[in-house]
Amino acid sequence: MTASSLSTLALLATLVGAGLLTAADSTMKAKDQNAAVPYCAPGDEKSACGLPSRVVIDMSKTKVQRTEAEWRTLLTPEQFKVARQQGTEPPFRNEYWDHHADGVYFAVGSDTPLFDSRDKFDSGTGWPSFTKPVEAAFVAETRDSSWGMERVEVHSAVDGSHLGHVFPDGPAPTGQRYCINSASLQFMPRAAYNAWVAKNSAARTGAQ
Repeated sequence: MTASSLSTLALLATLVGAGLLTAADSTMKAKDQNAAVPYCAPGDEKSACGLPSRVVIDMSKTKVQRTEAEWRTLLTPEQFKVARQQGTEPPFRNEYWDHHADGVYFAVGSDTPLFDSRDKFDSGTGWPSFTKPVEAAFVAETRDSSWGMERVEVHSAVDGSHLGHVFPDGPAPTGQRYCINSASLQFMPRAAYNAWVAKNSAARTGAQ
């Protein structure tokens, strides 16, 4: 067995032990090193968003503040694991990776528009990918050195929920790839989003 194969098997064992990969997925990957669904590959930025984060987010700066119990009540177990515990979800087996409807993706933890479907593209990774956020101020970044890699973690600046990572290998015009977990998002169709914008614009005007 080659050093590369041993390294791959060691990584798979680590992921299974951490609950990030099922035994079935591990067997499939071990049998076929060219499998079309790699869960993650440290050093390979195309799939590096398949590993969870280990960063410290300053929640004192977020506008939305909730207790852990309140977050658990608001979110599903999967959403809580990803958004509040910096977990990740399987590629190609999540809600929005192959989602093509026109609209805007909001933060799952707050009423915050994060990514527009017009900026979504197929990265081939199995996770929803975008070239840019709706507003840069809504998506905060933190240096992530976990798992022996240097990555840039991204989270909602409004509620602090983990979203995924951003990589400098996206298409034009930004050259960025925001690799985002579906569990951290909630989709709003374009018509509903336009109504949301009109309602909020009227509310701001009335408050002035």
